[in-house]
Amino acid sequence: MSQVLHTPPHSPAPADEDDLAALAARHGLTVSGARPSLPEYVRQLWERRHFITAFATAKLTAQYSQAKLGQVWQVMTPLLNAAVYYFIFGVLLGTKKHVPDYIPFLVTGVFIWTFTQSSIMAGTRAISGNLGLVRALHFPRAALPISFALQQLQQLLFSMAALFVILICFGVPVSVSWLLVIPALFLQFTFNAGVSMIMARMGAKTPDIAQLMPFILRTWMYLSGVMWSISKLTKGDHLPRAVTIALETNPAAVYIDLMRYALIDSFHSSQLPPHVWAAATGWALFAGVGGFIYFWKAEETYGRG
Repeated sequence: MSQVLHTPPHSPAPADEDDLAALAARHGLTVSGARPSLPEYVRQLWERRHFITAFATAKLTAQYSQAKLGQVWQVMTPLLNAAVYYFIFGVLLGTKKHVPDYIPFLVTGVFIWTFTQSSIMAGTRAISGNLGLVRALHFPRAALPISFALQQLQQLLFSMAALFVILICFGVPVSVSWLLVIPALFLQFTFNAGVSMIMARMGAKTPDIAQLMPFILRTWMYLSGVMWSISKLTKGDHLPRAVTIALETNPAAVYIDLMRYALIDSFHSSQLPPHVWAAATGWALFAGVGGFIYFWKAEETYGRG
């Protein structure tokens, strides 16, 4: 009786990673969630511009849907804040005695500051607060912080009607300088969107940052001349030069002062910091371009883990 020897079949050798990459490339396969090139990323964002505007509008509509007064709170919230600041800073601390047209001065500062504050707060939660959307759909993640900044711009534009009424009621005449609101808001929106993208990336990695931001933003507000005049404080030589420069080039203060200069006739160019339009443009480019690139570099990490 002969004995038959059975040779076990040889298991195939594991494929080399280079071979697998070549096979995937040959069949048009790409890595899921891989970061596209910067020009391609910009193109994808542009293709989804309608989604960005529709998402911003939907979020704005739903923001106060549970409140009985609805969208009226878009105007009431900054006005109530302005009333509190007027009582504390204008009446109790006597700031209104040293600032002409103090109520228009204050209300303009509150409205413009609220635009920056709300954009940054919403941007901080743009990824961490929308993980379901991020994980379910493939789209450039920068669309989220940009859409939140656009939502806040829409809210500000809605509230500007009340601001114009307040200015006129307190004797501020309508002027051709009001047209400067358009470039000033464009630069501020670019700055806000850039900072929102920076905070969105940081908030996606460390969600606890959202709990810290209100304290940081409140401190920033007090340093930005919302309730008081930076030009009067920095007049003279009683402050160190470095402090004066820091206060005058504070981006939030720059955009607030530009809007006051555009809207309030008693706010003269002598109260603006040196080279204010150059500073506003520089901050917009620095934050807008830098924030966009910073956010794009972590594109493939959003929604994972």
